[in-house]
Amino acid sequence: MKKLSYFLLVFVLLTACSKDDEIINEPDEEQGNPEEEIPEEPEEESPETYAFAPEETLSYMVDASATAETVALFYNLKSVSDNHFIVGQQDAFSSFFDGNDGFSDMKKTTLSDPGLLGSDFMFITDDQNDGTAQNWFYQQEQIIINNALRAYNSGMINAFTWHLREPYEGEAFYSDEMTEFQRQNAFKSILPGGANHDYYKQKLDKVAEVSLNMIGEDGTLSPIIFRPFHEFEKNFFWWGAAYSTPEEFKTVWRFTVDYLKNEKNVHNLLYAFSPDNSYLTKSAYLERYPGDEYVDILGMDNYGDLIAQDGSGLNAANQKLQVVSDLAKERVKVAALTETGYFVTPSQTSLAEKFYSENLYGVLTNNDVNIGFMMFWQNYEDSYTVPLPGMDGEEDFVDFVAKDEPLLLNDMHDFYSLLPN
Repeated sequence: MKKLSYFLLVFVLLTACSKDDEIINEPDEEQGNPEEEIPEEPEEESPETYAFAPEETLSYMVDASATAETVALFYNLKSVSDNHFIVGQQDAFSSFFDGNDGFSDMKKTTLSDPGLLGSDFMFITDDQNDGTAQNWFYQQEQIIINNALRAYNSGMINAFTWHLREPYEGEAFYSDEMTEFQRQNAFKSILPGGANHDYYKQKLDKVAEVSLNMIGEDGTLSPIIFRPFHEFEKNFFWWGAAYSTPEEFKTVWRFTVDYLKNEKNVHNLLYAFSPDNSYLTKSAYLERYPGDEYVDILGMDNYGDLIAQDGSGLNAANQKLQVVSDLAKERVKVAALTETGYFVTPSQTSLAEKFYSENLYGVLTNNDVNIGFMMFWQNYEDSYTVPLPGMDGEEDFVDFVAKDEPLLLNDMHDFYSLLPN
């Protein structure tokens, strides 16, 4: 197990998603062009570094009433990003390659669970979830909650995304499965005063209910990284950029945070803002940004720049992540690669020889990139982003996690205490 050195002060700089219960294995074709050149922004003077003490952490967070464990999680994610990052995986306890259940696939290969578990509020907030024991959606809710509690009790971090169904029929979240009227009006309709605003509040009520009952064995609430409206600058979701103005998007985001925090008294959430990989500059990244008082974590999803196994997209991927990292330093937020991966299938094993230990590692660390965590998307019956023993990429993945920066569960100190063990 790695020997970790943590400081009491944080040094910062100032100035595939799923498709219902069948989740697509390949990134959308709208993903970034590996050949694209990143335009240079005017050079800025390097801002001075400064330190904030643990007791000052709340002043940089969205929720001034955050639970002690949530404050500690923000502090430790920020602190760890100086020299390390947590490695997570979506649905690590419930989705396995080739039906090989039991231990998480990451643990089968590395002897450690991931440090972060990705989950989804999708089935939990589904219109068909009637809360009865025989209901399939309610059964999924219980599985998701139990897995998240298992993660928290073991010291892992919980992150929930939200593939929210459109508010008219409650059936789709992909825009191409909706009518033209639904596409053009769904997001606008959940604005305050909109036709489906009360419907949206009901869904937030369910998010609040689950969050407030995520109580661990020690009697404390599990902090949750909440990541709504991800990949919002693309158009494949109904919350995509084609279906709202930047101000409308910001209004819904701010309402979401204020409602959960102030009306529902949910104080165990960290709010993560995560576009896909379209942006090339800080100004583009911030076009729909609701403000520092509404975001704890600056993230990005990126599959498209990692598809070409000749490495032609790696420089772009690193430079885009550098935008996130630099903004997080300037704004005293946590930076993250919130979704990524390359899907290997038995019929398509074109994985680069050093995909994990050199290609991906370089994306995550070159040019002074500092992130708190990164998350692989889930493994499926017929494809994987994290290799199992005997599969293509296994040894290289072990080499990747053996490096000093990546942290799995076995490498982590107590992220729910302000002072590390």
